[in-house]
Amino acid sequence: MPIYLATLPVRQQSQTVRFRTAAEMLETFGMHKGGKEYRRLVAAFERIFGATIFFGTDTLNGKAKVVQRSRFSFFNEGHIWYSRYPDQCPLSDEFENIIVLSDQFYREITSHPIPTDLEAVKVLAGAPAVLDLFIWLSYGCFRANGEEAIPLLGPQGLACQIGSVEYARPRRFREKLERWLEFIRVLWPECSARINSDGNSLIVKQACAVHELQRVAG
Repeated sequence: MPIYLATLPVRQQSQTVRFRTAAEMLETFGMHKGGKEYRRLVAAFERIFGATIFFGTDTLNGKAKVVQRSRFSFFNEGHIWYSRYPDQCPLSDEFENIIVLSDQFYREITSHPIPTDLEAVKVLAGAPAVLDLFIWLSYGCFRANGEEAIPLLGPQGLACQIGSVEYARPRRFREKLERWLEFIRVLWPECSARINSDGNSLIVKQACAVHELQRVAG
């Protein structure tokens, strides 16, 4: 859901995202049309509305420890209307579905847009681990300067960056990673990411995840 919420404001060039009908919302998010799916969508918005992202660092400055923390939320405001009939048009603009992004989130996605393929995101929506890697590669390949090696494990390793700590055993993670990369190459043939010969790093280089420009913030 945050991927789409990072894309639509950039497309609409507005901090306020508007959907006229439930059917439009479901189609945008790649979901089947129906009351059950719409209720799931509304529930997802409610969870994200209550979510807060925390960032922080712990450093040593001389003999003193410095702790820095910051946080932001996704939304400032949201109005989601529920109808038994997803295709029903609103009676007026007053009944539109409206999402107002937080100032911090909107500044971030407009200042640092990253190209990715929303159609691929829809396909991978049911495979969260592959989706995480796809978005990570969209960013990593977009920002790569020449060929770069990313360690698979360790505090700064790929497993930690995409939240796959359950695959911390090297052999297990490499096996999973190979299968995820095969799936991604079907959707993104130009993706040249590969595991190096010693099996300890992922090699990435410059590539774009879309043929037509679609922007997602990171």
